[in-house]
Amino acid sequence: MTANATDPTTPRPAAFLDRDGVLNIDHGYVYRAADFQWVDGAIDAIRLLNQRGYLVFLITNQAGVAYGYYDEQAVRDLHRWMTGELDRHGARLDDIRYCPYHPEGAVAEYRRVSDWRKPGPGMLLDLMSAWPVDKAGSFVIGDKESDVQAGQAAGVAGHLFKGGDLLARVREILPPLIGHD
Repeated sequence: MTANATDPTTPRPAAFLDRDGVLNIDHGYVYRAADFQWVDGAIDAIRLLNQRGYLVFLITNQAGVAYGYYDEQAVRDLHRWMTGELDRHGARLDDIRYCPYHPEGAVAEYRRVSDWRKPGPGMLLDLMSAWPVDKAGSFVIGDKESDVQAGQAAGVAGHLFKGGDLLARVREILPPLIGHD
């Protein structure tokens, strides 16, 4: 762990991770733990980021709320379950943001344009205002170009993940540790 990882005021690099397609297999509108399947290496990737002193954030578009497939409580319940699973394996998400809005949603209160909806940078900017993020060392990992665009709009690097082992992808992105090759 880096020395500044224990000081909550020292800026640290952040990993902004998309959910569906990056942390879990995207089966389409996953909102229940029973339907959730971790991507290979996802928990280990988060643990590695924690150990390397990164802030680890989950950022996810949840248009299923706007379409009426599930409600915000279901999203929060799944995220609570995910954080519990991570905790059991010695890993953690530092914070979570989700966007329930979609301009074509079926539920009137969620049918709107929002800068929180990726490719908009709203979720990232909100996290950067709430946490001491060092933008220069930060990055987004997403499975869609809109994830990369959100990172770029917020001033951080964006990386695509096309499936496989997330731990291997994170190792490709992280700078090498001196003396640990």
